[in-house]
Amino acid sequence: MADDRLSLMFSALADPTRRDIVARLAAGDATVNELAEPYDVTVQAVSKHIKVLQDAGLVSRSRDAQRRPCHLEAEVFDLMTKWIERYRREAEDRFRRLDALLERMGEQPATDTQAKEAAS
Repeated sequence: MADDRLSLMFSALADPTRRDIVARLAAGDATVNELAEPYDVTVQAVSKHIKVLQDAGLVSRSRDAQRRPCHLEAEVFDLMTKWIERYRREAEDRFRRLDALLERMGEQPATDTQAKEAAS
């Protein structure tokens, strides 16, 4: 089930406009109209982007009198961060093992060919 949520989140963030919306919401809540201002698209198009982000659980909408601000659900990013961190640690472990192997290879005595060349 967590994999499905991750798929939805990564899929939602695959679009540069949605990533920009998330970045802007990280600074504070905003309405759809406010979010649509810098884009050369309709408010309906931005609303569709927000719907994708909502379906992924990254954004929620609330009512504040006449306003319906969008809110970034930052805690949802914990799931993505844990997933990424797991693979980052595994990659670092592989690099450490490679470094150790290369260091051991550098410490090995010269091969027979190198010894013969040095003797001549």
